Amino acid sequence: MKLYDFDGMFDEKLSAYISKNIGKYKESEWEDIIPQMYSKFGDTVIKPLGVTPNGYYRSLSSEDLVKSLCLHIKKGVPVSEFLCRAIEERPECVPMLLPLLKGEDGVKQYAVNILGGNVQAVPQYMEILTSDADEDFKNQCLDYIKEQADAVKDIAVSNYKKGVEKELMLEILARVTLKSDEVFDILLNEFRCSDDVQLFAGYLASYGDERALPYLLEKIDEEGISYPEFQELKYAIEALGGEYDKQRDFTGDEYYDLIHSSQNVSDVDIFSAFNSQEQPYEPSSESPSEEPSPADNEE
Repeated sequence: MKLYDFDGMFDEKLSAYISKNIGKYKESEWEDIIPQMYSKFGDTVIKPLGVTPNGYYRSLSSEDLVKSLCLHIKKGVPVSEFLCRAIEERPECVPMLLPLLKGEDGVKQYAVNILGGNVQAVPQYMEILTSDADEDFKNQCLDYIKEQADAVKDIAVSNYKKGVEKELMLEILARVTLKSDEVFDILLNEFRCSDDVQLFAGYLASYGDERALPYLLEKIDEEGISYPEFQELKYAIEALGGEYDKQRDFTGDEYYDLIHSSQNVSDVDIFSAFNSQEQPYEPSSESPSEEPSPADNEE
């Protein structure tokens, strides 16, 4: 199978275009222009190939698209967004991507990026959470799992009870929408027994079961809580439809004093740093009237 470095082709054209237009656009303008140019490049005919990048991948079968992805990674050829998007647009590619989640790290990363929160992938994401995978990779999988928490509720409960990645399982259980006594009891017990009041008050708010209100109201009324804990508890109470209007004095609390001391700074003090002789920014009159393309002069 022939592999094409479409990103490399784009970079060549982009570099040439930038060299010809030095100083024409501000850096912030380039940040908007380059993605537009890349998108346009995807529909630009590459003359030696006689097809656009998007057209080339549309011509491949679903099997060849996934095979192409694997070969790009294996041979170190950059994987373009055009290839990834073509795979994303084919639901029939999902069963072929799932086995890649057990492959090498590079392949797994692309598979997760393409599959995203697809419910079919979530059980395997759960396996990744309990593996020795990189923490950043686990957190990416966790974010997708939380979108589909109901689908893995039983697995999360089981892992929690076994002590397997309990912290991650609790994050998942807090996002479950199918209410159950079992999940509620787990979250409530952690709230009542843990020293991390803010974290577990937030989990109870996320879970959304009003039965937690009496326990939150009891905790917020304690004299020993900190101001950040008070804030999180009050948020959780209000999120569950409750109210807490009792006036509390947190003078002496480090966080409370920091906030209120900064609020006492006058507007003159705050904005004096901006009093200068600099002229106000004037928008550039040289903004392009139409999207430039590095492929306009494709040879």
